Amino acid sequence: MDLVLAAGEDRLVLNPFSTPREQQRAVSSAAGVFKALGHEGRLRILCHLAVRECSVSELENLIDARQSVVSQHLARLKADQLVLARREGHTIYYSIGDKRIADLLRAFVVHQHQAFGGTR
Repeated sequence: MDLVLAAGEDRLVLNPFSTPREQQRAVSSAAGVFKALGHEGRLRILCHLAVRECSVSELENLIDARQSVVSQHLARLKADQLVLARREGHTIYYSIGDKRIADLLRAFVVHQHQAFGGTR
């Protein structure tokens, strides 16, 4: 996705796609990401994972949810390729699968912290 300065103007124009097919593919992909982010439980999990890698039991405590609920959310996020899993012994650790999504979520966490009682 490239930002290019419009000729003779003082504004940036987003011109990321060269064909309608590329635009449709990108919009469809983005809609899938936003659909996953649109669920409160999944969003809470992703916000924690944007900060650091977590195990299922850590996520249970962080979002105050049962293991089965956390596992269902993680399965969906993994299917959507938003999280990665790695095994260490008997423990599975999850992390964000795409740096751009992590950056987006970190910006959201900072925004929410500032908007709801954090420092401005």
